[in-house]
Amino acid sequence: MRDSNGAGIIADHFVSARRAATGFADYPGTPPATLEDGYAIQALALAQIADPVAGWKVGRILPPLDARYGCDRLAGPIFASMVGKASDDAEGLMFADGFGAVEAEFLFRIGKSPEPGKRHFTLEEAADHVDAVHIGIEIASSPFQGINSLGPAVTVSDFGNNNGLLIGPEVANWRSGDYADQTVVTRIDGAEIGQGTAAAFANGAIGSVSFILENLIARGIAVRPGWWISTGAVTGVHQVRPGQQVETDFGALGTLRCRMVAQQPDNQQSK
Repeated sequence: MRDSNGAGIIADHFVSARRAATGFADYPGTPPATLEDGYAIQALALAQIADPVAGWKVGRILPPLDARYGCDRLAGPIFASMVGKASDDAEGLMFADGFGAVEAEFLFRIGKSPEPGKRHFTLEEAADHVDAVHIGIEIASSPFQGINSLGPAVTVSDFGNNNGLLIGPEVANWRSGDYADQTVVTRIDGAEIGQGTAAAFANGAIGSVSFILENLIARGIAVRPGWWISTGAVTGVHQVRPGQQVETDFGALGTLRCRMVAQQPDNQQSK
């Protein structure tokens, strides 16, 4: 499928750059003006990837852009080959010539699919679709150097700026909500660069689950049990470069580490 607005050409460019693990400085066409336009490009790119989807990242759209775009969150797919276990020798893959960042996140696992015809979810209903919560690290990386500088619709257009997920230990008794008050600290090469709590999110991390259920259903994407939902950066989006050491400290919930490594060609499988 190709259209007069060049969505197909943009999608092709992003997919080709990801496969070649190359970076570029200029957006490959007219930047999408709306989130819907961004998701249309994302869908065209997703159709070219053979790697199964293992989950979805949710990013926050902060004021005043949330009012302009009519939403306070955005979504992008997480591919199965890019999901790993967080450990002391874990690697975070990033596009060395593009944009790369790390985000400390709470990861919610979908335990059941929504009932047919259901399109809207309260926070309680969203939580009922979750069977586990873990701590983790999202690798936010794109071949496009300006992925986060042109607005959320552009971020959406390249898989929401996702390039992997590292899954840490399970959060016990998550339904109590106590995890949301845990202060999380991110360090790069030993230096603290950010801290925060999930309680600072609008509707909390579970609000990201409600959002993604509604977003995917509206886009005609069937929600699958076992999918991971990366619910949003707790301490911020922190830029990194290959070779740097990352530590995300979730206090009593655990501490995760990874070393940033340059993405190699052909990691994203073609159809």
